[in-house]
Amino acid sequence: MSVDYKFKKTDWALILGASSGFGGATAVELAKHGMNICGVHFDRAATIPNAEKVKSDCEAQGVKTMFFNVNATDAEKRKEIVKALAKELSAPESNVKVLMHSLAFGSLKPFIAKDAKNQLTQAQIEMTMDVMANALVYWTQEVFNSGLMKKGGRIYTMTSSGGHSQFPDYGAVSAAKAASESYIRQLALELGPYGITCNAIMAGVTDTAALRKIPGNTKMTNIAISKNPSLTLTTPEAVAKAISLLSHEDAYFISGNTIGVDGGEDVVEFVGDNPTP
Repeated sequence: MSVDYKFKKTDWALILGASSGFGGATAVELAKHGMNICGVHFDRAATIPNAEKVKSDCEAQGVKTMFFNVNATDAEKRKEIVKALAKELSAPESNVKVLMHSLAFGSLKPFIAKDAKNQLTQAQIEMTMDVMANALVYWTQEVFNSGLMKKGGRIYTMTSSGGHSQFPDYGAVSAAKAASESYIRQLALELGPYGITCNAIMAGVTDTAALRKIPGNTKMTNIAISKNPSLTLTTPEAVAKAISLLSHEDAYFISGNTIGVDGGEDVVEFVGDNPTP
């Protein structure tokens, strides 16, 4: 049975990476509970239908939407979007209730390779960090300095077990995940006096477009299923429901954490016979 609660009609969620995966599922889930959605995504022609479906699914819940197909790391585009959002949120009671960073774009190559041409370059490492970690800080600064986030605001970033464990070709992304968790702790410290909470959401292995780009992803999913106490993969919808609950006003004292939404997957080390109930 789903929990019945409604956000205020003046509440907005600004979701970076809103066209699919965790961002898309969270947009729809928050819309189901009455939150307006501003989605930022970066899609080519082949994947634009994904963004259009998320937008239409949100609007079907009777909420307002604003979607922008731009590079979220472009500083000028960031300013333009926040300016447009500020214009939409002109009423005194309007605010960005949720800012979610769910950008999943990075280089998947080793730091060291026998042929140096096959290893990560400085540009690739810096791009991965900028997209998957630094953007969280820049968007938070822009939204907060524009006066759009007030007491009761929620800031989230998506992380994974890769922030504290290593996989082949995952070094740059792992570093970005760890950095984003650190950024969340610092933002929790600095925004706490304003009544704004900040948390990293650590999802389990989830079948998303981002996962399918990781070398050996099939093996990863098989291991995750075998060791997850729930005997299944994490889903974007499960993560979205958790974020929605954490955005409720009663969750005002949960901040500065890396919160696992993985069915207990990360705490299990040994993969043995997991009995079926």
